[in-house]
Amino acid sequence: MNGGLPMSLDSEGIVPAASFSALLEQHDLAPSWKVAAGSLDAPEATTILALRWADGIVMAGDRRATAGNVIAHRRVKKVYPADERSAVAISGTAGMAIELTTLFQTELEHYEKIEGTRLSLDGKANFLARMVRGNLALAFQGLVVVPLFCGYDDHEQKGKLYSYDVVGGRYEELDYATTGSGGLEARAFLKAEWQDGLGESDAIRVALEALIAASEEDAATGGPDPKRGIYPNVVTVTADGYREVSDDELGPIAVAALEGRP
Repeated sequence: MNGGLPMSLDSEGIVPAASFSALLEQHDLAPSWKVAAGSLDAPEATTILALRWADGIVMAGDRRATAGNVIAHRRVKKVYPADERSAVAISGTAGMAIELTTLFQTELEHYEKIEGTRLSLDGKANFLARMVRGNLALAFQGLVVVPLFCGYDDHEQKGKLYSYDVVGGRYEELDYATTGSGGLEARAFLKAEWQDGLGESDAIRVALEALIAASEEDAATGGPDPKRGIYPNVVTVTADGYREVSDDELGPIAVAALEGRP
């Protein structure tokens, strides 16, 4: 230990490293992105959401990525484990968002190995805010990354979720959160349909229906596609940890939700 400051070894001996990113910078290994404004037409990850239920959080994202008015990918994964008891969902420039998520996962693992303890849930949320803020220069060039983060707080014994803005502002949300191109439509649906004390199956259904509602109004959001076997990326985070909901479980729920749409 070093007053909460992780340490790293190099050929010279012990060198302070505030984080895994700082360790990379010490050895000139940190990734560097330099682009001219408007020079890229990178795929964009679109709609993601999270909502609270009785035992934790459900987090979901559609599978579509767009490049301008073109569907670039139909099976993009937008929700990832941050660690065993938290999850992060991505929207914005897909490649940048995936890299940020991978680095975030590594940072949490690095902290736990160096400090011998897991970072608190609020600490994780704050660390992610700092990473989003570090992307600000690229955001001005159009490479925007805006995540959602959730986890189970052992101290408070409940699931918590956080939203972010493009400058790294972090906001704890009480009931649900959305972002991305279809975020407004998904939020309007959740405002009407979310209820306190939802069970797991109902929470998953509401999340799927919110993405379907968004896909009906936003061309960049892809709804469930049973014909192709494409379903949203859905996970739950509870006291038991992170769980990815399988397509076999989502399929019947999605079909019923599609059939029930007016």
